[in-house]
Amino acid sequence: MHLDAWLPRAAALRPDHPALVTAAGTTTYAQLHAAASAAAAALAARGVGPGDRVALALPPGEPFVAALHGSLLLGAAVLPIDTRLSPAEREPRTAGAAVLVDEPLARPAGASDPPLRERLDPGAVATVLYTSGTTAAPKPVELTVANWQWNALGSALALGLDPADRWLCTLPLSHVGGLSILLRSAIYGTTVVLHERFEAERAAHALQHDGVTLVSLVATTLQRVLDAGAEHPPHLRVALIGGGPLAPALAARARAAGFPAAQTYGMTEACSQVTTSLAGEPETAGRPLTGQQVELAPDGEILVRGETVARGALAADDWLHTGDLGALDARGRLIVTGRKADTIVSGGENVAPQEVEAVLLAHPAVADAAVHGVPDAEWGEAVVATVVLRAPADGASPAGARTPHTAAAAAPPGATTPPGATTSPGATTPPGATTSPGATTPPAADALAAELRAHVAARLARFKVPKRIAFADSLPRTASGKLLRRALR
Repeated sequence: MHLDAWLPRAAALRPDHPALVTAAGTTTYAQLHAAASAAAAALAARGVGPGDRVALALPPGEPFVAALHGSLLLGAAVLPIDTRLSPAEREPRTAGAAVLVDEPLARPAGASDPPLRERLDPGAVATVLYTSGTTAAPKPVELTVANWQWNALGSALALGLDPADRWLCTLPLSHVGGLSILLRSAIYGTTVVLHERFEAERAAHALQHDGVTLVSLVATTLQRVLDAGAEHPPHLRVALIGGGPLAPALAARARAAGFPAAQTYGMTEACSQVTTSLAGEPETAGRPLTGQQVELAPDGEILVRGETVARGALAADDWLHTGDLGALDARGRLIVTGRKADTIVSGGENVAPQEVEAVLLAHPAVADAAVHGVPDAEWGEAVVATVVLRAPADGASPAGARTPHTAAAAAPPGATTPPGATTSPGATTPPGATTSPGATTPPAADALAAELRAHVAARLARFKVPKRIAFADSLPRTASGKLLRRALR
């Protein structure tokens, strides 16, 4: 069995329909097909052929999209590279590539047109993507034409499909979340509104004025778009929220602002989406997409298999072991509770960091929060939190506290302090920990920390209450917005 090549099919059916909207202008499907054909000729002139890997180190824009489809037209696999990586970081990722494309491709003068694929082999590798590496070193994942075709089908059935759809993409194209928007839209023949990077004000403007019907965000960027004033976007029918749990307080804020949020759970190894909630019902991650199967292991680990799972990702039991923990409600909807590797064992009790984070995020003074464990002589592991405070409109710190950005976080013996972290209000510095020279903890911050701990204690068991709370300007996250908890340890 073979499938129609995605871009040629869209160009034949909708030649004058916008394929891509960027800061440089609008590109129709006919124009994109011509640009991709020129890119294919340039790649062929450099020796690229079927089965080769093409590393793309281009910023989001028409040159990237043309090179992406030009590679597929030759039967080559695309390996997107994060342009922010240093040469040393790029080298191991590009080692197996036939070419590295870091400049826009143009048809060579006098070059003959190479044979282009009008049909695609479902089993052929289409992309090679690296995992986000939140708990381990990033690893390459090969996704086939069939994986992407099933991803597009499952997403369309879950979210609905309108020929007039315009999907706003602010995610990195080296990440499965960003790349999936480009490929799904080509399969559908719909429009991508592509931003080179996430900028809250620009994204908010696009949602209000550029006819955007779908947008993919993470909780952090959703909050920033709302802070930028986006409200009741006139055409938006789904705001897909991934990369981690959506706090109830933020979900309620999105609902009040007219954002039809849908929480989604996915990963690179499963070609992005695995489950998705109904729009406007983001309390869970929803049900599995068509072609997907989700079960829970005895220890609560989420297991996945189906048509979008990458070959080589399945364990001996024929399941993808995600490393995530979850539960299924009475309606079969998935609730993601955390990472197995992130579970804190304090005094013999298991603590899920995400549960504590959700409670902290419900406090009006808290904009962002991360919870993790540190070695502790008494408890085995102690629960600690790093908090980013919300900036009040009048510039004063919440609860009258001055945000203590000059102090170092209290830490266990031998531990290091995350950049930007501050001393844990109300905590003492244990032997062996370091503090910034001359740093002090303002009394108002002590009071705020006590207030936050009391807030958690009123809602969760005592053993889940953070022993220490540190303050920071921001939290470490991956390019796709996932929390890098290990960077705080």
